[in-house]
Amino acid sequence: MKGIRIKLYQNMVNYKKPTSFQLKETYPLPPPSTVIGMVHRLCDYKEYHPMKVSIQGKYYSKVNDLYTRYEFKSGGKHEKGRHNINVGGYGVIKGVATAELLVDVELLIHIVPENEEEIEKVYNALKYPIEYPSLGRHEDLVTIEEIKIVDIYEDYLEDDTLLKHFYSAYIPVGYVKEEKVGIAVGEENRVLPGTRYSLTKDYKLENINTKKNPIYIRKWNKVDVIYGSKIVAWEDEKITKDEDDNLVFLV
Repeated sequence: MKGIRIKLYQNMVNYKKPTSFQLKETYPLPPPSTVIGMVHRLCDYKEYHPMKVSIQGKYYSKVNDLYTRYEFKSGGKHEKGRHNINVGGYGVIKGVATAELLVDVELLIHIVPENEEEIEKVYNALKYPIEYPSLGRHEDLVTIEEIKIVDIYEDYLEDDTLLKHFYSAYIPVGYVKEEKVGIAVGEENRVLPGTRYSLTKDYKLENINTKKNPIYIRKWNKVDVIYGSKIVAWEDEKITKDEDDNLVFLV
C-alpha cells in the first residue's frame, strides 16, 4: 500500500485528555482523532474519509502553563457576588487554570487513506496547506519538516529492529499480545511495558432525541494501544514498515 509520511516539529503543545479539567493534562503523543482531524481540515473534507495512521515521536520535557478559564451554566442568570462577568444578563466566572505542555515535540506520522486515489490530495493538502497547520489546540502550530509518499508493506525482519531516533509510539495491543515487539535490556528480551490507552479515532453522529427535535452527540470509535519507548521489533516477526525501513504501527 501507499501512504504519506510526515515529520513534524512543535514547540509547546497540549494534546488534551478529555477527562482532565482542573489541570488540562496532555497525552504524550497526539491521538489518532487529532491527526485525522488535521488532515480533514487541510483537505477541506466535509464528511469523514476513512484512513489509518501511525503515530510515533518524542518530547524533551513537560511544563505547566496558566490560561484564562471561563465557567458558565447554560441559561444561568447573572448573580452579583457569584459571577464576575455579566453577559446580557447571564453569569460567567472568569478565573485561572493550568495546562500541561510538552516541549520540543518531534513526530513521525504515517497516513494511509482507505481510498488510495486520495493519496495525492492528502499529500498536496499537507505540502501546500490552506492555513497554518496545528495539532492539539488551535494555537499549537506545526512545522512540517519533511513530507513524502512512501510504500508501506509487511515483511519478515532479518534482525531485531529498534525504533529509530529513540521515538516512542502508539502500538496496537495485538502487536504486544503476539509479542511481535518488546524492549531489549542488555542481552535480555522482554515483553513491552507501557501505558495502555483507549484513544479516539473517528465518530458518528447519534441522535439522542426525537426525529422532530434531534439532538446529536458524537459516538466515538476508540482503538486500544500501548504507549511505549525503547521499542524493538523482533527478528523473524512479520512487521509493517515503509520503504526507508521505518517501523509503522497503523491503527
